[in-house]
Amino acid sequence: MSWQLKTLFLVMMTTALACGFLHHLVPPSVHNFERLHIFLFNLCGGGTLLLYFTEEQQKLTRRGRLFLALALAFALCAFFEWYLPAMLIPLMLAHLVEQVRIDHFGSRFPRGLFSFHESVPRKFHQAALLCLSLGLCFSSPVILNSVYLKWVTIEKLKLDTFFLGFSFPLSLISMSVIFSLMKKEALRLTCLLKEAAFWIINLGVIIFFVFILANMFASQVTIALILFGTVALIFYLYWHEGMPLQQKAFLSSGILFLLATSITGIAYILLSFTSAYTPAHSVPLLRLHAFTALYGWNLSGLAVISRHNDFPLQLHSRPVIFLHWLTVLVLCPFGYFVPVFAVLAVGAYVALLLRLFFNRGALDHRLAAVQQSTLHE
Repeated sequence: MSWQLKTLFLVMMTTALACGFLHHLVPPSVHNFERLHIFLFNLCGGGTLLLYFTEEQQKLTRRGRLFLALALAFALCAFFEWYLPAMLIPLMLAHLVEQVRIDHFGSRFPRGLFSFHESVPRKFHQAALLCLSLGLCFSSPVILNSVYLKWVTIEKLKLDTFFLGFSFPLSLISMSVIFSLMKKEALRLTCLLKEAAFWIINLGVIIFFVFILANMFASQVTIALILFGTVALIFYLYWHEGMPLQQKAFLSSGILFLLATSITGIAYILLSFTSAYTPAHSVPLLRLHAFTALYGWNLSGLAVISRHNDFPLQLHSRPVIFLHWLTVLVLCPFGYFVPVFAVLAVGAYVALLLRLFFNRGALDHRLAAVQQSTLHE
């Protein structure tokens, strides 16, 4: 990746985080910067990196550049509530994603997802692209119904809630990277556990979303606990089966962020069905959950795929991991409520991104050879 493209992602992802704190300056009733906060990181940054990783080119391709331009247009239209173009742009974005998916996997129908001969990393990879294209396709009818027709009214299915779904493809591509860095020679039981993890993660999240819309408390808790157990299993598999590459500690840290996200999610569900469910309790917990998911777990995977041609580099260093946890668990949640911490959070985040995007580290030719053969499988 060129330094110009790295700089573009640095600026875009820093702006995304900064938008999460702009309510200190501009009341949400005037402008809701939460949408830009979500779009710039998940769709503009994450979606573009997903296409960049899939197309396996040193530079962003024509389709990648067009995707980024349209994603930015979609973000601005959603932010300024220009809903007519906001219904057309995601359909063009979905078409681009599908073109990339079909070119890479060779089939319009995702039959690889149902094949035992397809590796789990490739299944997660195709699922990430498919989830992104479907989410974009569904955006148009959701906007049409929410803004104009209002045929279906579901209390918990607001536009901002739906837009949060663009983070799920990033989770799936992060899983693809993690499973691709596990040893290929494994016991039959290990292979079955990997396959089970793929289906539980994908189907579990979809079912979980349905239970949230239906306001089914016991079912939400049950699925959330199953997903937590599955993430714990993935952490165990990666800890024992993961190859000793330089980014293993960083990706292990990312899975721990996902475990933390699962815990805060379960806590939020439990809180929402009690008398203590007030803004004083729910908002801090929800902010912690959101920051841990986006800037903890998802950033871990995006950092690795953005540098997949640059390894080895020092993503495993303790200072990088410490700064990541300090920013996500302390500075960002406090920054949502205290402006001084918001400034510190953005500053620490810029320092973190500079290390993630531009750090080189000492060259290890043996690990570099393994890395390149693994990520280009």
